[in-house]
Amino acid sequence: MDCCSFSSSLSLILKPRPPLMTINYSGNSQWSKRKKKRHCLLQVSAISYQNFIHFALNETKRHALLLPSPLQEKYGSMIAMDEQTRLQMLSFETPKIRLLRSMSIEGEAMQVLDFAAFPKPEFDLPIFCGNFFTTANMNIVVLDLNPLYDVTSRRDYKEKYYDRLLPLGLKYTKLLPWGGKLTSESIKFFSPIVIWTKFSSSNSKHEVLYSAFMEYYKAWLELMEQAVEDTDPSQITCNLEAQHRYLTWRAEKDPGHRVLKRLIGEKLAKDLLRNFLFSGIDELGSKTFLDYFPEYGIEDGTINEKRSIIGKGFENRPWDKNGEFIGNDLRT
Repeated sequence: MDCCSFSSSLSLILKPRPPLMTINYSGNSQWSKRKKKRHCLLQVSAISYQNFIHFALNETKRHALLLPSPLQEKYGSMIAMDEQTRLQMLSFETPKIRLLRSMSIEGEAMQVLDFAAFPKPEFDLPIFCGNFFTTANMNIVVLDLNPLYDVTSRRDYKEKYYDRLLPLGLKYTKLLPWGGKLTSESIKFFSPIVIWTKFSSSNSKHEVLYSAFMEYYKAWLELMEQAVEDTDPSQITCNLEAQHRYLTWRAEKDPGHRVLKRLIGEKLAKDLLRNFLFSGIDELGSKTFLDYFPEYGIEDGTINEKRSIIGKGFENRPWDKNGEFIGNDLRT
């Protein structure tokens, strides 16, 4: 989740849900399950992201053998501390995808989808990223094929994966314009086709977003299908470190931490971030956040909690129509 803020809640009628499995955190750092009878939830946001998830899973099955991830045994569904908001986690893998996972949050105040696909290290594919937040009055969206390598300094990587997708990006960035200031640190993890936008809640805008999600995900799946496995150990090592750096940043600086903390508590939130949403931190590498981002270190050895150290951001889109970075002239 990135660049997120939340506003007031929306109240609408929803059919009663069947009893759910509630997952609670126990003292031995395991997720334990217990049955919970649930009263009918009569207030919920009008828009659901379940069709996004269903589309993505069905489309993936058309391109690859989709298998459950071992994470699915531990991370399933949860009821938040308010006993009204529901969190649902799904996780899979394929021969080329290390982790395909989603987390949806459905409650009276918000609807959230955090969907991502992480390639196996034998492939230098971008990371598919879809983060959507809906409240009564506002939608906050990040949709991108996050580059594994810097597309400004690595022109070969930009040409390999993004040049052909620029028309797709231009199509939807006109319909879903730039959402305002984005930090200089965050921009390094986005591509020239990123959709970063905010808009008032409406069915028409939601339909545009769904269309963008479908087309972006289809484009990513095509790249995945065409990807050739790398056998060079040095290149695989580079891919590993690049993905580990990405995961380390996201797990530490993702604004969704605040939302999860409010819903399920600090301990569970940290576990969900590190071991599910950004799983791989402990497996893909041993470097710490400060190894990658030493500028965030403070004298006592801890990490500065600020989102931005540079203090600069981009009020406008920092790429031109050719995908060239023009941000140095736009930074504020």
